[in-house]
Amino acid sequence: MSGDIVVELKGRIDKSLEDLKRELTKVRTGRASTAILDNIRVDYYGTPTPLSGVASVSAPEPRLIIIKPWEKTVLKEIEKALREANLGINPMNDGEMIRLPFPPLTEERRKDIAKQVKTKGEDHKVAIRNIRRDANEALKVQLKDKKITEDDHKRISEKVQKETDGGVAQVDEIIKKKEKEVMEV
Repeated sequence: MSGDIVVELKGRIDKSLEDLKRELTKVRTGRASTAILDNIRVDYYGTPTPLSGVASVSAPEPRLIIIKPWEKTVLKEIEKALREANLGINPMNDGEMIRLPFPPLTEERRKDIAKQVKTKGEDHKVAIRNIRRDANEALKVQLKDKKITEDDHKRISEKVQKETDGGVAQVDEIIKKKEKEVMEV
């Protein structure tokens, strides 16, 4: 029963790490990444549709994303959705496709983005520590209800702490890698 606490803890930490990675794919670096378009919805015949459902999206160059709609009639709607998304990139519509040129980031902007990345990392570290707190509380309840012994409590608490430390270290690693990517010119 108490082993379930560690398994659940690992699962929740892994989910938190996956969430962090997913959030960081949306952070704009100097390179064009199609992931920043993942949450954009286009009005397709009255239905909000993911951009990937109405067009092919590619990044043929490090600073350019090209969007080719399946139907040319959707071009204006795609352009409108991109402008409303406030990506900080000006879409260029040539009647056939939309180009999203990524301007090089200024040093100041890079530092701002690096701060945002650090903040996201800190938020996820807090989440992991909250997961640890939940696991420790569940252990205390089991100890109080005499479902586990004092020795089991101590041993499992150490496992919980070890898993938490590992999760926090992974967050640091992910953040460091993303900061390096952001600061790269």
